[in-house]
Amino acid sequence: MAPTATGPDAHNPKTFDVILGKVPDDFKSLHEIPEEYAWTNLNEHPSLDSDSVPIIDLNDPNASQLISHSCRTWGMFQLINHGVPNNVVEDMESVAQSLFSLPAEQKLKVARGPGGISGYGFHLISAFSDKKLWSECFTILGSPLEHYAKLWPQGYTKICSITEEYDKELGRLSSRLMWIMLASLGISKEDVKWSGPKGDNHEAHVLQLNSYPACPDPDRAMGLVPHTDSTLVTIVHQSKICGLQVFQEGTGWFTVPPVPGAMVVNVGDLMHILSNGSYVSVLHRVLVNQTQQRLSVVYTYGPPDNVPISPIPKLLSASHPALYPPVTNWSEYIDTKTKLKGKALASLRLYEPLTN
Repeated sequence: MAPTATGPDAHNPKTFDVILGKVPDDFKSLHEIPEEYAWTNLNEHPSLDSDSVPIIDLNDPNASQLISHSCRTWGMFQLINHGVPNNVVEDMESVAQSLFSLPAEQKLKVARGPGGISGYGFHLISAFSDKKLWSECFTILGSPLEHYAKLWPQGYTKICSITEEYDKELGRLSSRLMWIMLASLGISKEDVKWSGPKGDNHEAHVLQLNSYPACPDPDRAMGLVPHTDSTLVTIVHQSKICGLQVFQEGTGWFTVPPVPGAMVVNVGDLMHILSNGSYVSVLHRVLVNQTQQRLSVVYTYGPPDNVPISPIPKLLSASHPALYPPVTNWSEYIDTKTKLKGKALASLRLYEPLTN
């Protein structure tokens, strides 16, 4: 059975706001794990060091077929020759390193407010769990200018330019990957009405910088709780330190080792719904390291917020009816997922798919 996250009574909006309004402790000052950070079920399923997660070259003539196969089996792959310049990626990781190296009191100047999304604090999925996560994040929704000016009063203009360039490159790559995934299912831009006449009407995205500090007892701490992403596509740049793991039912957790120049691509919940279950929304987590900090830069890509999401009609038939009812919009889905502590897909599923 796949592991699931449990959490506080997120049906109560005040509880959700309280969680998001909190900020992480100063991890450098913690030489032992406080009880609120101590997890007991990390080894419920085995962890496997493996190179099983596919590595796909976007320049490969068979890239579309390889991506489709990976989406159906793993829900995740590592992508090389993706077109994002190395210097853009390296500069963005340097921004993350600089941000999380700031003194705690400086980071608190941009702390996320109750009910907010942008700013510094715990990962947003902290609402799914009772225990705290051994991580800190900075979430960017829209322009980071106001927050950056508080973090780096003397140099925020250059850092904004780096962030905007990375955001632009990842938006371009996300759109390209989404259409490769859909085209592999026989879906054209004309079949997705909300995408606009040119298939480029995708405004909803979030950029998140994550830090997983060195931990005195990594066997009892969790960097990121097991979860699926509430998106179409998620693209992750991870630093050179291992920590990301993906779950395979009946086997356990597979480590996704950092590959130089590669981006990790996850299938999200909304892509799973659009594909009528053909593509796997992947369960993944992050473990922490005893001696080294791990960084990641995460770009989550979704449809325009105001459009309903449902299985694409072209994929449906009498023998393959819709597995899911329409979801009114992305925001509503995230609200549902929060209330159900990460179990929205299972609750929405109308029936189990027929095996081919």
